[in-house]
Formats: sequence, C-alpha cells, structure tokens
Amino acid sequence: MSKLFEILEKIKFRPGMYIGRPSVSDLFHFLVGFKTALRELEIKSTEEEMDFHREFQPWVQKKYHVSTSNSWAKIIMLHCGSEKEGLDTFYELLDKFRNRDKSLDKKEKVSVSYTYTNKHQEKEAKVNS
Repeated sequence: MSKLFEILEKIKFRPGMYIGRPSVSDLFHFLVGFKTALRELEIKSTEEEMDFHREFQPWVQKKYHVSTSNSWAKIIMLHCGSEKEGLDTFYELLDKFRNRDKSLDKKEKVSVSYTYTNKHQEKEAKVNS
C-alpha cells in the first residue's frame, strides 16, 4: 500500500490524532504538507498516489459539475454543512474515485488530444497553403 493511502486510512479512524479535528479543510492542508515532505525527502510517489494528485481534483469538479480553481476540499464544503460532514464526504468520494473505471478517463484524454491534433493540422494546412 502507498504511504498516502496508509496515512489516509489512519486519519479516517483517528482524525484528531493526525489533523487535530475531523475537518476536510485540515485534511487538505495536511495532504499538501505530506506531499511536500515526501518530495523533499525524495520519496517517489506510486502510480496510485500520482493518480490521486493529478486526477482527484478534476474528478471532484466533474462529479459536482463545477469549473473552479478552488481546491477539492472547498468544492466538497460547498455541499456540506460542517467540516466533519465534509471529511466523511471526502472518504466516500475517495472510495468512488479509487474504484472508478479508469478507462473512461483515458477515452476523454484521447478525444481531447484528437481534437487538438485536428485543429493543429488545420492551422498547418492554412499556413502551408
């Protein structure tokens, strides 16, 4: 298991011990610091950790139908009445995220890439004409 998901499991059951209180905002800040510490110690992220860091934010945005530069924690809090509820919601979302069909993510990226390639080729054709 990855370091990230090991610590998330520990926090889930004893948030006060790790982040002071059950709070999705505090969890977010803890995870930013945790990621920074691992990078400073030159500890490489696993594929699963990299997937979380790259894809969780856009996945949450898509889930809640929002486009924003706010963090996933703030997006979650827009739909929760308390930090505790936000933390519980985070763990529900994390389970869904980790069990999602990743092939759908790749299909979306391929179609975006394909669209870019066609537009790029059209521009090149106009320039070369």
